[in-house]
Amino acid sequence: MTHPLWIPGDRRASATTLSAFGAWLSARVGERLADYGALHRFSTTDPGAFWSAVWEFAQVVGDKGVGASVAGPDKMPGASFFPGARLNFAENLLRHQGQGDALVFWGEDQVKRRLTWDELRAEVSRASRALAAAGVTSGDRVAGILPNMPEGVVSMLGAASLGAVWSSCSPDFGVQGVLDRFGQIEPKVLVACDGYYYNGKIISVFDKLAEIVGRLPTLKQVIVVPYVGRDDGALKRLDATLAGTGRRAHTWDDLVHALPHAPLTFERFPFSHPLYVLFSSGTTGMPKCIVHSAGGTLLKHLCEQQLHTDIKPGDRLFYFTTLGWMMWNWLASGLASGATLLLYDGSPFHPSGKILWDYAQDAGCTHFGTSAKYIDAMKKAELAPAKTHDLSSLRVMLSTGSPLAPESFDYVYEGIKKDLHLASISGGTDICGCFVLGIPTRPVWRGEIQGPALGLAVDVFDEDGRPVARGKGELVCKQPFPSMPVGFWNDPRGEKYRAAYFSRFPNVWHHGDFAEWTEHGGMIIYGRSDATLNPGGVRIGTAEVYRQVEQLEEVQEAIVIGQEWDNDVRVVLFVVLKPGQTLNDALRERIKLQIRTGASPRHVPARIVQVTDIPRTKSGKITELAVRDIVHGREVKNKEALANPEALELFRNLAELAR
Repeated sequence: MTHPLWIPGDRRASATTLSAFGAWLSARVGERLADYGALHRFSTTDPGAFWSAVWEFAQVVGDKGVGASVAGPDKMPGASFFPGARLNFAENLLRHQGQGDALVFWGEDQVKRRLTWDELRAEVSRASRALAAAGVTSGDRVAGILPNMPEGVVSMLGAASLGAVWSSCSPDFGVQGVLDRFGQIEPKVLVACDGYYYNGKIISVFDKLAEIVGRLPTLKQVIVVPYVGRDDGALKRLDATLAGTGRRAHTWDDLVHALPHAPLTFERFPFSHPLYVLFSSGTTGMPKCIVHSAGGTLLKHLCEQQLHTDIKPGDRLFYFTTLGWMMWNWLASGLASGATLLLYDGSPFHPSGKILWDYAQDAGCTHFGTSAKYIDAMKKAELAPAKTHDLSSLRVMLSTGSPLAPESFDYVYEGIKKDLHLASISGGTDICGCFVLGIPTRPVWRGEIQGPALGLAVDVFDEDGRPVARGKGELVCKQPFPSMPVGFWNDPRGEKYRAAYFSRFPNVWHHGDFAEWTEHGGMIIYGRSDATLNPGGVRIGTAEVYRQVEQLEEVQEAIVIGQEWDNDVRVVLFVVLKPGQTLNDALRERIKLQIRTGASPRHVPARIVQVTDIPRTKSGKITELAVRDIVHGREVKNKEALANPEALELFRNLAELAR
């Protein structure tokens, strides 16, 4: 492609917070850093000075301490940031006051609520005191099983105000999925909903909640948030589960709202004090419990949101996410920049595919975040918000979860808005942030993530650990950064942590994505490297196949794996077709032709098989590794990590069918 899809223009670029930061930092260090390339080089050449500047520019509330901003900067892992600093995460997110909206919430078309900044602070004060009364202190774990509703943000901030560690799941998790996560971290308090709405239906969670509570012996208290309607009978049954244990189940209204308003106070903790436990998907075994620090999370999110995403005070930030995905944690941090959070829970297609855009229009959304899969689904449903909605307030659209196909870039600018900063971003639960993401002062090129994150020495390595300027390889980060995990839970010597990220390349973070630099200084992610196809020894990213096959009108969705076959690996493609379509020889040939001409003969699958569903994680990502295991006759170790584990059975005997 010879022309970018979008160029910010001089006026828009100069008005970004990134430009203001570049000018401010240039004056501070006596070096011209107006160009993003120069700014990024400075951020990785002198990370201590850079992150110290981010602290001051973003006006972090706390004591930065004296001395070096990075101790052990050449050690990865082992480096520590701001070793003398003291701060409180909740204090930073609640620095704003007044009667403006802090939280706006839609639960499908059933519930609509708003909380002002002052109301949010008062709610957090009550939640903090309720948790303290339950015995929660610094380092204790508070867990949530909640929809993406205000009480989730309030509970997290209440826990953080005390120095407690927050962890959460969405209410659609099964019993074992919750226990596999919370059972490892032994929470003291559980905050849970009574149910949730999906596709217009009420789904109660009381029965599975009773089983979960009965199998978490460390719980001292359960707080039930009434969302779909108070059910005193169910609450009594839950209370009966705790009979004889000295523990009680209370409703949010009876326990938290019963407290009078009181000033909220914050104790400040070290920069590396634990804030969150996030979980890996767990499709290949027990989920890893990844511990993130308060200071590292705050500073990384401030950098990403203010400098890369151009979030300003008064902006209105939406991300379609659940409490089981790290993007919820990222969304919550928007409060620190003075943004109103637009929370949504439920189906994005109920009562119609317009619901999220109705919300964006009604709430004056400035930043709309979602998954690449949702954008693809919109495209296939032929939705055109540009024609049906007033999106004049919308400046930025964010996409993550899986690679955004070039055709989806086209669709965003044709069907949603032409003058829009489309930021495809990629990182992960592992860092609670991004390695590569949007740059609001640079053009957007079709199919490309714009560039590396400030402060992260991102690169692409070949198999032997050498940088690859052109061509595909392993995504790595060569220097420490603040949002590296504190460690894994119950891994006191850090052995599991080091094995997860540093066993492939010594002293270099190996992220596990298959990636390539572009001629524009951007990056293309081709999928997870452990799911990379390897026919005849040639590495092929799964996203390269999806990009081609999902262009066909008949194909709804696809998943591709490498199947061990005849002492080699062959590519097997599974397709979900649109209603009324059948996979016949003619369609197989059309699929092969599309892949051959759009990618290469190497990408053409040896077999194409029709299925009716594809297994995916709770955050919506398709699970190539789980399908690969089933096809090879290996059991998936943790089906509870899947949103639709029943779909795996569709693949169990397909090794023979694919012959």
